[in-house]
Parts: sequence; C-alpha cells; structure tokens
Amino acid sequence: MHSDHLSRHARQVLTVTRGPAPSRGPASDPSIARSWLRCLEDYHLDPSLAVAPTVLEHGRILESRERMQQVLQIAGGEMASLHQQLSGAGHAVLLTDARGVILNCVTAPTERKVFERAGLWLGADWSEAREGTNGIGTCLVERQALTIHQDEHFRGRHTGLTCSASPVFDPHGELLAVLDVSSARADVSRQSQFHTMTLVNLSAKLIESNYFLRHFEDQWLLRFHLQAEAVGFFSEGLLAFDEQGRIAAVNQSALNLLGRGRDTLVGQAVDSCFDCSLGELLGRATPHASTRWPLRTRDGRSLFASLKGRPLTLSVPVAKVPASAAGICLGDERLQQDFRRALKVFERDVPLMVHGETGSGKEAFAKAVHQASRRAGKAFVALNCASLPESLIESELFGYRGGSFTGARKEGMRGKLQQADGGTLLLDEIGDMPLALQTRLLRVLEDRVVVPLGGEAVAVDVRIISATHRDLLERVRDGSFREDLYYRLNGLEIELPALRERTDKPALLDFVLAQEAAGEPLYLEERARQALLAYPWPGNVRQLRNVLRTLVALSEGGHVAFHDLPGYVREQQVQAPQPEQPLAEAERTALIGVLERQRWHMTHVAEELGVSRNTLYRKLRKHGISRQMNA
Repeated sequence: MHSDHLSRHARQVLTVTRGPAPSRGPASDPSIARSWLRCLEDYHLDPSLAVAPTVLEHGRILESRERMQQVLQIAGGEMASLHQQLSGAGHAVLLTDARGVILNCVTAPTERKVFERAGLWLGADWSEAREGTNGIGTCLVERQALTIHQDEHFRGRHTGLTCSASPVFDPHGELLAVLDVSSARADVSRQSQFHTMTLVNLSAKLIESNYFLRHFEDQWLLRFHLQAEAVGFFSEGLLAFDEQGRIAAVNQSALNLLGRGRDTLVGQAVDSCFDCSLGELLGRATPHASTRWPLRTRDGRSLFASLKGRPLTLSVPVAKVPASAAGICLGDERLQQDFRRALKVFERDVPLMVHGETGSGKEAFAKAVHQASRRAGKAFVALNCASLPESLIESELFGYRGGSFTGARKEGMRGKLQQADGGTLLLDEIGDMPLALQTRLLRVLEDRVVVPLGGEAVAVDVRIISATHRDLLERVRDGSFREDLYYRLNGLEIELPALRERTDKPALLDFVLAQEAAGEPLYLEERARQALLAYPWPGNVRQLRNVLRTLVALSEGGHVAFHDLPGYVREQQVQAPQPEQPLAEAERTALIGVLERQRWHMTHVAEELGVSRNTLYRKLRKHGISRQMNA
C-alpha cells in the first residue's frame, strides 16, 4: 500500500512538471511548481525513492552548532515560546543553518520518535537538493516564508508532513537560518496553517532583530518606524552605523520604510538619509534608547526613532573627547565649532573666557574642554567667585600656612591654584572677584608662582578658564574690573547660547533626560516632549535639568506623561506664543506666570526656575517687570 502511494505521488509529480501549469492541485502554487522542476532537472531526484535523510556526523554537528552559537542562544527562547503558542501537541519547532541542516529541535518528549521517523533528526540535511521540495529546503531557495502541505512535498515519503518555514537573514541580507514548524498529523489542512505561518514568520523576525541588535551592540543603532509605539517591536527598521557616521548594515524593514535598496545605503553617510546632521543625531544617543523622537527623511517621510549608543563624543584635531566628558551635549553646530576652537587654543595655554547666561552650562563646557585635552588625567578645580564672601576668596584661591591667622588650621590649606597644579582652574563668575584679588591673580598668571597667606612662594602649572554672565567690558569702564586682567584672561571668548537659542534642543532634552535616568528605561510621551521643547526655560539648562530630575524621580513605571509636567510648562503649551512673537517676550511671559503662581515670593520663584535670586532679579530688570505693574 505504501509503495502504491509513492508510485501515485511520483506519477503526479511527473505529470505536472511535464505538462502545462495546473490551475488546481499541489503544484498550482508557482513556488511549488518551480521547486518540483528543480528537483527533476537540477538535482535529478526520484520522488518515489523512500531513502532516509542524510545526517551529519556527531563531530560536524558540534562544529555547526559552535559556528551558529549566537543564533542558537537567541533562538532558543523564541522556539520554546513558539511551541507553547502552538499548544505543543503535534508540532516540532526546528532551526537550521543556511545549508538546511537541523541544529535545534523543540518538541514534546513523547512525540520525538514520531518526528525522528519522519526524518527530522538533529543534524539531518533538509536542503532541497537532498530532500526535494520541503519547507526548509524550498524556503532556502525561494528566500521567502512558505508552507509545504503534505502532497506538495516532492518525495512521496514526506507527504505526511506539513511544514511552515520562514527565513532568518543576517544584518547584511544574507541567509542565516530557517525557522520551521512541522506537523506529522494527517488532519492538518492547508487553511489551518495560516495562523501557524503567521507565528513562524513573527518569531523569525524577532530572532532576526535580536541577532542584529546583538551583532551591533558596540555601534550606534538607529531604530525607527512610522508609529512611535512600534519602535522596539519586530517590524521596526534597524540601521547600524560606525564612528564616522557610515552605515554598516540595515534590516529589511529599514529598507521598506526608507524606500531604498541595500546597495544604495550601506557605506553611505547616515545623515544623507535623514534631515538632520550627524551631530544632532549623535546628540540624541542614549545607552538604552529609552526615548522616541520625530525624525524626517531627506525625501520628507515622517518617522519616529530612538538611537542606542554612547552619548555624543566629539573628535577634534587636537584630541578626542572621551566618554567621561559627556556632561555636555554638542548637537548645536555653532557650539561644536566653538568647542573645537576652545580646545585648540586651550592646548596652547591660551586662557579661555566663557560668557553666557546663568544656568547655560558654562562649568560643564569648561570641564568638557579640560577632559578633552591632554590634561584630562589631572585635576579640574572650580571656584565660584560670587558664592564666597570677600573675606574668604583670598584664602580659597591662594591658600594659607598653618597659624597664619586666627582660626586657621594648624596644617594650613592648599588653595585652589595649588589644587589645580598640572590641571585646570575654572574661575566662575570672575566678574565678581574683588579688585585687590584681581591684582594678585594677575601676578600669578604672569609669574606662575603662588604665595599662600603667611607662606613661601610655590611654582604652579595651571591652565585658567574664566566664566561670567556679566559684561566685563562694562565693568572695566566703570572701574570694577582691571583692564589688564581682562585682556590677560580673554585669550579666546566663547559665547554660550541660552537654551532658548540652541538649535539642538531636542537632542539636549534627550541627553539630559538620559543622564538623569541613569540607564533606567524611560518613556516620554510625545505631548510631554513637545511641551518641554516649547517652554522658553528662563533658567536655561540648569532649570531644565532640575525639572527632568524631578520627573524621573516621580515617574511611575518609567513613564512620563503630559500631566506629570509642572503646571507652568503645561500652561505654556496651551497658551504658546505665536511663532512671530520674539523669544524675549516669551521669556517675559513665562517669568510673569511663575511670579503670579508663587505670589511674588522671590525665593520660591528662584527655586521653581532653578536659578539664583541674583539671576532672577537681573532677569526682572531686563524685562522691566516690577511688583507695581501688577498692582
């Protein structure tokens, strides 16, 4: 009876392959017809022969598994999950290499013998050239997901099987493996396999995506989709690029979403695909790609994306900015240029003067310059000249010998200049340094010698960076700042933009949020993100950081929604200024809103804005805001 079945099946195969294409029956599917023809004409197989599949020797199976170790690790859990979703009974979940050799099999222990009798052994070669038309082998040739149902098999001995297989591609588009679900039950209909095929295809895509992510875990990895909520799921586009911004690999979903061919993308600059610079893109990088943000392609397609990788580091001719200098986001093109200029002159011992509004990141900029320089391994010491009483600044800056004045420590104290020996000293708010100390500082800069109070002269090797929010030339004119010291400190002046003026606000938001999240997954709702971007931030980066730190601390399950934002940020989005309204007016409006909410309690207003009271009063004078105008 069995031989009769093999003979009938063989006659059917021969009839179909030698006659016109049938409209019904097993070979009505073009992929089946092509496969049967290959089996006869290319492989010279006999459909009636009942030979057992070729099985690799034990040593060669181990070699193959070793070669595919990473894929097997990734696929193992997915195969077990797939078997469970299929209710287990009657199914074998198989993974093969790109030659069609079975390297892993998940099935119920009680059914293992059934599938082994069908030839589904570990190490069995199920390539089309060996076993004719079958799920695994034909999938390898056709490079697409397909089901081979019973009589659609070429060999008569396999017609009791129904196999649904899907290819797994590597990041370069080459076939890596085949995931297959086989059933030996006679009551399986072709229609019932639609659900199975969907699950197999989904599982194959998950294995493919996880392999891509694992393969490029040390490079920048852009993940994107048409919908924000789909980023991170199997249908997302994956694009890996290197330190130079050159595309190393893309998956098929990325090609579909971008409407491009693989050969037109690999090796190209990543910013040639998207409507943003490489700096802006890298400025959004986070270690865990925890935020999604809008991204447009060069041809106008709207996507949502996240970028996994190191926070932005900047290569410059003098030195490379290390990861430890990642306290500053350099997505703004002008800021990048200023950073390069600052680093070049700093390496030549030219003093830097950093000017910018309070909270704009002057200390972070100075520290990033230090850590990108050849002095990165030495001390970075900061002294805020505005935060200390005049009586203490001298001893803080120059130090003192033990017992040199009443209340002095017995062992004395090394001043900031000596602490920074070999490294960098930041003199923050230099415009508030008393005149007498300005004279002593000028002498140190000229002679490179420090004389502690009551002590002996000590040589120092220190680079100076000064920072201020004041107009020092105005202070020179009114006599409160020495002109000769001003020109000695101002080797190169860098003007830091206020947050409201920066072109990389989206990147900066993601950058600061990632720092505050400290590696924890965090999802920022799009409406909340847009509200944060729209707010003028009169307190600059410091205020933004304080707000984000609070949001991270209060977030439930790593989720930040619009209603979690401070009231003044939510209100600003509801009553957002018109695009033509000047930025200064937007800041003025925001200030008045906070003042009214805090009932003009200046300490509370300053705390909400994340600025000092001095800065707050300066901004009130700048905008002509007084309590009387509200009376």
